[in-house]
Amino acid sequence: MDNATRSERSRNAALEAAIAIIARDGPGRLTLDAIARESGLSKGGVMHQFRTKEAVLKALLERQMAHFEEFSSHYLAKVSASSANPSLATQIATIREAATSPNSAALALVAAMVENPRLMALPREREMERMAAIREEARDPDLAMLRWAGAMGLLLSSLFGMSPLGKDEHQRLFARLLDDGQWNALEQSATKRAAKSGAASAAKAATPRKRA
Repeated sequence: MDNATRSERSRNAALEAAIAIIARDGPGRLTLDAIARESGLSKGGVMHQFRTKEAVLKALLERQMAHFEEFSSHYLAKVSASSANPSLATQIATIREAATSPNSAALALVAAMVENPRLMALPREREMERMAAIREEARDPDLAMLRWAGAMGLLLSSLFGMSPLGKDEHQRLFARLLDDGQWNALEQSATKRAAKSGAASAAKAATPRKRA
């Protein structure tokens, strides 16, 4: 085994150990010593890959973001031709994937936020880009945001152990959030209201003002 392969295996072992510790004991128990014990690596071996706990969290965040970026790219390519809201559908599906995957990215995100809120800058920027894409394609941007927020609520309540819903209920609600047909009537109502409001404003502007 060459040095590059050995180094990559050690790095992956350290990151897998870090996620196991976060999932089992919480981010507060994540230390380089704990990673060494969990992974079977020496303390020196861990420090060769990561000099600090923050470096571990940053690497975890980047790896998990890359994983879900890949998932999102494949999903978006699949639904672009069939969905009226492909960016929204991709976001909801990705959130569902995070909620149902073991060792999900959410664990890394929470750990990073607890340890160092500055690490959240990158995912926050990416989320803002996704929100802009969702609003741009939506007939009713507010409704699209509500669907996205519903998916995030399902993820976060599950992550923090606050959800009273079972696994089947979660899946059913995610499926409903994904189904554009469930929301068409609301979108059409919003479009009609906007059209009426625009027409009323135009009529008001065109009406000559009476002189005093």
